[in-house]
Amino acid sequence: MRIVVGSDHAGFALKGELLAWLREQGHQVEDVGSYDPAPVDFPDIARKVAAAIVSGKAERGLMVCGTGVGAAISANKMKGIRAAVCHDVHSAHQSVEHDDVNVMCIGAQIVGPWLARDLVAAWLAARFSTSEDYRRRVAKLAAMDAER
Repeated sequence: MRIVVGSDHAGFALKGELLAWLREQGHQVEDVGSYDPAPVDFPDIARKVAAAIVSGKAERGLMVCGTGVGAAISANKMKGIRAAVCHDVHSAHQSVEHDDVNVMCIGAQIVGPWLARDLVAAWLAARFSTSEDYRRRVAKLAAMDAER
């Protein structure tokens, strides 16, 4: 899968571990920063992650910041993005299956590397449901996006 990955300074170290793991799993990964632990504003990185998805360069995006919250808020400001904070495996896979989430946000201050790998694995393995209920709801989200 083509995955774009970004982090702010709080997520920099965990992002590095996840990048290596994703590549070991055979994914095509684009790192859009940050590239060192110096302070950086998470909205700038979230914009890059979102742009790669909206343009079709990546199928899904992963953001790592301190809590995941700021990254999710930022990414969701971009049309075509459905971002969610996922700190448990159930939310990670269900966010895709029910809500067609294309950006997962995790908090490096909340989860460690082993749980982060489990979260990302569950999220990447999930597929959007063919259920009419979920398709209808996501279509309503797209309509709300179009109203902006």
